Amino acid sequence: MTAKEKVALLSLLDDPSPAVREELLKILNSMGSYGLEILNAAAKSSNRLLGWHAEAYLSELRSVDLAQELRQFIRSRNYELETGWMMISRVAYPNLEIGGICNQLDSYASRCKELIIKPACSRDQCAVINRVLFHEAGFRGSSEQYTDPDNSFINAVLQSKKGLSISLSVLYLLIAERLGLEIAPINAPGHFVVGCFEETAPFYIDPFEHGKFLTAGHMLKRIESSKIAPNLSYLAPATTHETLARICRNLVYHYTESGKGSMAALFSDMLKEFKDAYEKQL
Repeated sequence: MTAKEKVALLSLLDDPSPAVREELLKILNSMGSYGLEILNAAAKSSNRLLGWHAEAYLSELRSVDLAQELRQFIRSRNYELETGWMMISRVAYPNLEIGGICNQLDSYASRCKELIIKPACSRDQCAVINRVLFHEAGFRGSSEQYTDPDNSFINAVLQSKKGLSISLSVLYLLIAERLGLEIAPINAPGHFVVGCFEETAPFYIDPFEHGKFLTAGHMLKRIESSKIAPNLSYLAPATTHETLARICRNLVYHYTESGKGSMAALFSDMLKEFKDAYEKQL
């Protein structure tokens, strides 16, 4: 690339057009290490505005690499919920600090252990998780900005204390796992929850509503109110594959609503990867 071509390329970094940005990302990505070298030099230049835009492009290119890691994870079909959620979140936040997030999760679990008086039944242990997450820590459903993509990422949820029904449910599952408590993801239509099948009658918990306890009857009525024919299969435990795929499906919709077509397309590709991986298992 000539000096003139470099200047022309760098002049496009501040172009607000999504189409220009998407095309420029493709070009820089195809250039490999040479493209990164150009951006790194621009990021260190005395022109602060140019440096800011160059850093933004560097971040997005790192996301491309992390997206490839996520694809490999999906294709492996060796799914683990915490790892999967972290990897999905790193696509949007390449500098996500995994150690710090694990420490936060461990801290909430440790607080629960302090409050649980053994022997305690599953319902009583869930009541303690409710107290720690929703009353002491203040986690709640993000009703006001429901379509904000940040509601789906573990680091953003831990920072804002707000999330979707599925992200709060997965957070709940990760704490329960640290306590050795057997609860399961429930991929119910329209509203993700968690369920416990360890006691005589199964019960369900809605983390979006501060850990509200629900019976199977309550769940079926909810489904029916959404104009969907109630079916007990909706109340069965979901797989890790189904849970992670639903997070990606939400991100496709929310990024589309936010006008971020490239990110919507990326997570749409991830959904296809999940579908292909599932079909290979059949």
